[in-house]
Amino acid sequence: MLTVFDDVFIVALCVLASLGFLWVLRFVWPSALRREHNEIIGWQVSVLGTTYAVIMGFMLYAVWTDFTAADINANAEANSLVNVFRLAEGLPEAQRDQIQTLAREYADTMVNGEWPAMHNGQLGEGGHPILQQLWSEAIHVQPANASEQASQGEMLAQISAMSHSRRLRELQSQSKLPTILWVMLIVGGVITTLSSCLFGTDNFKLHMIQVVSLSFLLSLALVAIGDIDRPFQGTVHVKPTGFAHALDIFAEPRAR
Repeated sequence: MLTVFDDVFIVALCVLASLGFLWVLRFVWPSALRREHNEIIGWQVSVLGTTYAVIMGFMLYAVWTDFTAADINANAEANSLVNVFRLAEGLPEAQRDQIQTLAREYADTMVNGEWPAMHNGQLGEGGHPILQQLWSEAIHVQPANASEQASQGEMLAQISAMSHSRRLRELQSQSKLPTILWVMLIVGGVITTLSSCLFGTDNFKLHMIQVVSLSFLLSLALVAIGDIDRPFQGTVHVKPTGFAHALDIFAEPRAR
């Protein structure tokens, strides 16, 4: 899990490393000798840059799509829980109170238990027994009329949807880019940055600014991918907003 300090440190380290390589190269292979190879180097950087840009863009799109899906799924789970709480109003008093109490416990466990656990890379299990109790209570309801029967049927459908969203959230909290893809991203960034250092120019300061700009942009993109890659961890993560809102609804004198 990367913190803001880690992100800044990684970006700064990448920029300084590229500057260090450029400075060493200035003495090992002087700019005047490199200038005659600019045409070949330019072609190389163009091909490498285009290829790496496509890879980087695809990876950013992939991790952001997964992040958005995780956020939507978490809110869907919370929404199903709110629906269960409201549908309990159509059940006999004893079952209604028990199911609504379990709904409050589940939302509280999500906000104060499972989300902190997922943020630390663990798989929170606190809500699982509560969900099992919800299933048991809803299944054993004995409806006395058609209205209660309809409420029970819809409630079972909402608990089923909540169970599906929960399982999907557990999978999303443990998913990450394979190591081989990270190797490709890091090696590609290093090769692209170092290739840009090979140009022979008369203005060393201008060349230095160009290398700094490129290394800064690439390292920033890699840090962004690293943060978004784990939807429930890092600086940018999915928050339990839906469950916090559910707790506010449950605290009202009567659910609307």
